[in-house]
Amino acid sequence: MNFGIAFRTLAVKEIFRFIRIWPQTLLPPAITTALYFLIFGKLIGDRIGAINGASYMDYIVPGIILMSVISHSYANVVSSFYSTKFQRNIEELLVAPMPSWVILGGYVSGGIVRGLLVGGVVALIAWAFDDIAVQNGWIVLAIAVLTATLFSLAGFINAVLAESFDDISIIPNFVLTPLSYLGGVFYSVSMLPGIWQTLSLGNPILYMINAFRYGFIGVSDVDIQWAFMMTGGLTLALALLGLYLLHRGTGIKN
Repeated sequence: MNFGIAFRTLAVKEIFRFIRIWPQTLLPPAITTALYFLIFGKLIGDRIGAINGASYMDYIVPGIILMSVISHSYANVVSSFYSTKFQRNIEELLVAPMPSWVILGGYVSGGIVRGLLVGGVVALIAWAFDDIAVQNGWIVLAIAVLTATLFSLAGFINAVLAESFDDISIIPNFVLTPLSYLGGVFYSVSMLPGIWQTLSLGNPILYMINAFRYGFIGVSDVDIQWAFMMTGGLTLALALLGLYLLHRGTGIKN
């Protein structure tokens, strides 16, 4: 079997799945982030002033963009793969002579593309409110792709382990959303008291957002190399875990 064709077919199916319903997948984040920029960036930001030498609007834009990438790359894979399990379409993939990496890669590719497209839409909205410049496009692109890959893999693992539709909403509501808002999107970690600064450094999303912000405005609360190492290491670990769960058939064959 030509694995390249199998991978491409699965990836294209996943991409067109969310593009066909773009008013539900791409339009809502544009509206939501426009409100973020209007309320936090314009109305409140002028009163807060500068953070680490950057205007408040410039400071929050990268975090809001990456927060959108995180939530939508995760949501795309977890909903798609769990629906495949629920509708028993997963059996068609299991009987096909495809290795686990093709299945994992196909679904994760859809999540990556959706996350990056949503991030692009949010960035366009941001530039409508603020003329923000990109200082290092390679860092911006690398962190965006790594983050989308990481949370697509996390969504896949959540879908594999989920036993009901309620299970696929627990992680986004009770883990991803708090960690995203506490990841330095709207503030600098240096503004926190000592103990809270220490606790914040245990939040991996903090490193991704700061590295992404560094690519935009050259400001970061963490070491950029360590941010890349952490994000890359977590991505590799989740990829191996996803392959292991597929190989064992956890949550699929039982």
